[in-house]
Amino acid sequence: MLDVTRVPNAPEYVDGVINLRGKVIPVINLRRRFGLDRKEYDKDTRIVVVELSGKIVGFVVDAVSEVLRIPKNVTEPPPPFVAGVDAEYVTAVGKLEDRLLILLDLEKVLSRDAKSRLSDVVVQASATAGT
Repeated sequence: MLDVTRVPNAPEYVDGVINLRGKVIPVINLRRRFGLDRKEYDKDTRIVVVELSGKIVGFVVDAVSEVLRIPKNVTEPPPPFVAGVDAEYVTAVGKLEDRLLILLDLEKVLSRDAKSRLSDVVVQASATAGT
């Protein structure tokens, strides 16, 4: 787990920013984004870095057990509701061997307004680091 630098006045679901290979990347806590209780970082906590709409974003997750490529032919649309997660964020359910995987649509996790606010967080963090 990298050190996350807090940014003043950031949205409540933004833990802060990290410096990854010279780039300032906003870090979103998925627990907070989904309205779940905050959990202290521990040895299993990870930041999953992805590109969304041309922007690099990190998501704090409780743990990562493996990284998979899932063929489209083993996925199907989600049921009308998926317990514990708003259905609007679920893009598909993957059936892999003896388990089911819920696939999140990360573009929907961050609304257009949220993406704009993340850009502001990066600008503010960069300006603070330069002073």
